[in-house]
Amino acid sequence: MPKIVFDNCVLSNFALSNSLHIIKKLYHNNSYATDFVAAENIRGVLKGHSRLLKIRDAIKEGWLKEIAMEGVKERALFESLSVSLGFGEASSIAVAKARGWVFACDDRAARREAVLLQVKLTGTIGILIKAVNKRIINSDKGNEILRLMIKNGFHSPINSLSLFLPLSMH
Repeated sequence: MPKIVFDNCVLSNFALSNSLHIIKKLYHNNSYATDFVAAENIRGVLKGHSRLLKIRDAIKEGWLKEIAMEGVKERALFESLSVSLGFGEASSIAVAKARGWVFACDDRAARREAVLLQVKLTGTIGILIKAVNKRIINSDKGNEILRLMIKNGFHSPINSLSLFLPLSMH
């Protein structure tokens, strides 16, 4: 299974909807967040979003690993990306590109940069669809989680997973 590096938005969507267990089941021991993403998470906690502490707990439990950039290549790419992106997205793309990992992100600008760099992508919707397809959750639960994510501020491009699931999953 490929390793995956998450931006703060995707992790926050799952934490705020009490569904981080989906990421844990899908990507156990292959889940990473850069130290910049972890710092963004703490900023969210300090702003009063206490449910975001679940991300910190995942790091403490060890199934989500906090990592730092390594080497000249990652740092140079980070520096060029951070001109137009936040440090969390820039560091995650740099790590994903240099190490051949998947980048989990919903931010349009960051996704565009990742595509230009030929970094494999997923996002909140893709992870929910994968969870339904792997039968970690059913489609009703997936849609319920998506609605909760939207209620908590996720700017989802869709309001139902149904169009992306085989009819047998409905």
